[in-house]
Amino acid sequence: MNGRASLSGRPYGAGVRIANWNEDTYLEEDLLKDFLYKREKGDLLIQKSQRLKNNFLQQMQLSVSKDGFIHFGDTVMLLSPENNKSPMENYPAVCGNLTLAVNPDDVTVHSADSLQVPCGVSAVKSVNPVGRNTFRILSVEGNSMGEPIRFGQNFGLGTTGGFTDQMLYLASDHKSFLRFAKKSYLQQVFLTDELSYLTCWQATFLDPQLRLEYEGFPVPANTKVLITHCHTNRGLAVPRNYWIRSYFGKEYEVTCHTYLDSHKAEEDKNYWIIVTANPSDDKITMFDRPKPPSEETGERERNELYAGT
Repeated sequence: MNGRASLSGRPYGAGVRIANWNEDTYLEEDLLKDFLYKREKGDLLIQKSQRLKNNFLQQMQLSVSKDGFIHFGDTVMLLSPENNKSPMENYPAVCGNLTLAVNPDDVTVHSADSLQVPCGVSAVKSVNPVGRNTFRILSVEGNSMGEPIRFGQNFGLGTTGGFTDQMLYLASDHKSFLRFAKKSYLQQVFLTDELSYLTCWQATFLDPQLRLEYEGFPVPANTKVLITHCHTNRGLAVPRNYWIRSYFGKEYEVTCHTYLDSHKAEEDKNYWIIVTANPSDDKITMFDRPKPPSEETGERERNELYAGT
């Protein structure tokens, strides 16, 4: 016989409750009260996740370089420029411009109100300055804010991730059995909340034959340079053939490894552009600013214009 039998021998219907069913009602009321209380305080997981996402994706204002150099205290983006290799060597989706960005784990995104350390980094396709891909040039040797940084000089790279009450610092360390990049197994790059010898970086001139001559010169903005980790003497790199999944989608692994070609010169995986704001337009960066036409291009355009008239 289906159903439960009553004292009279007749079966109860499926919708009839037995035993102490008042406890179930009280439990539902407590859950509802707890839900309403957390929603009012903003402690629901969906609310925490949304706040974290809003901070990561809020628009940020980059610093304007008036003299064409990078200075201590500047807010910049670190951009890995598009490489010139053929699609046979790299997948087409990997050949674009990538920027260094904060990459929190899923637990942090869904449960924490702020960034937790150690925090990961990744390379993203977005070249718009937002909370997660903007960094500040920091002094680690007592230099005054506003002074230009120079080739061979130590500096730090800090990011707030869009928050106002914390600052994390880009760091790296020698790989070990427990600490390495997840995909490439190379030297790991991460964010920490303490300034130390692990958070010191240097800008290196691109051409190895002129590197010694440019030592001590100011680092130009919006120009290809190398960024080297001081403690391990390895270059910040985006291999572009290792991708990872994050809360924001498919992104690319960032490592500390110096890639050398047959001439013992660094490959484009180690190239970086320190991007500043466009002084004539607050909505775009210097990287997005149209390049002035060359003399050859200008002459060709004039000839086409004259031919048309």
